[in-house]
Amino acid sequence: MVKTLGIERISKSRVSDMAKNLDGAVEAFRSRPLDAGPYTYVWIDALTQKVREAGRIANVAALVATGVNAQGSREILGLELVTSEDGAGWTAFCRGLVARGLSGVRLVVSDAHPGLKDAIASTLPGASWQRCRTHFLRNLLTKVPKSAGPFVATVVRSIFAQPDADAVWAQFHRVRDQLQERFPAAAEMLEEAGPDILAFTAFPFAHWKQIWSNNPQERLNKEIRRRTDVVGIFPDRSSVIRLVGMVLAEQHDEWQVVRRYMSAESLVKARLEVIDGEAVEEVRGELVAAS
Repeated sequence: MVKTLGIERISKSRVSDMAKNLDGAVEAFRSRPLDAGPYTYVWIDALTQKVREAGRIANVAALVATGVNAQGSREILGLELVTSEDGAGWTAFCRGLVARGLSGVRLVVSDAHPGLKDAIASTLPGASWQRCRTHFLRNLLTKVPKSAGPFVATVVRSIFAQPDADAVWAQFHRVRDQLQERFPAAAEMLEEAGPDILAFTAFPFAHWKQIWSNNPQERLNKEIRRRTDVVGIFPDRSSVIRLVGMVLAEQHDEWQVVRRYMSAESLVKARLEVIDGEAVEEVRGELVAAS
């Protein structure tokens, strides 16, 4: 990078000073208040990175959360590095987001990370969990012979190609019954996962393609991996935070100047569809403000 700027040589102290400046910028980004809520939808994922620790190479998990703010723009909500993807790590990550102001979450979209579903329930009351349909389908196909994979994938995808929630659930039950005849293990897995892979049906149809999988997060992950693969093995954890944090900060800034991901009005309507009681009046106020 330095050579592309026309600088042939740079001292170690200068590199250290540059790293410190980057660390300050990343820390300010990671700890900023989340004050653009409510964040109706949140996507969470983890990426494994290799780090040298105590004379050996260890795997650590970079936890990343994104969301859609009240105005319909996407935001990078948080980045944290943990030793392993367990319940304690996910709970601490979610609590940190809440402490910084994360509020109004109605749906969290993710893969089936161990402990994450419980962390969502304990830290984000009122939020549902949407299991990524893409990753679920990959897992489901391990329950059937390889030759039957294309057929099973096609019939399962038909569940999501319906015009409304009632039709989705009706097709879900038909597909489950169809699989039961030839692939009972797959049918059982589908039955158990039903409420999690179809949580999106409680929200507006216009949002379904954006919230029924973790694909929006996967595109971000590819950009992170494009940068981190060049490094391979990081010298320490702070270097992971530095590089991944700058990539995320760059993406966050880009999202603020592109077309909104969802309309503010549709987000308020989404919140109206999944709540009841006293909270309805509060959200109706949001609808008036958005319009």
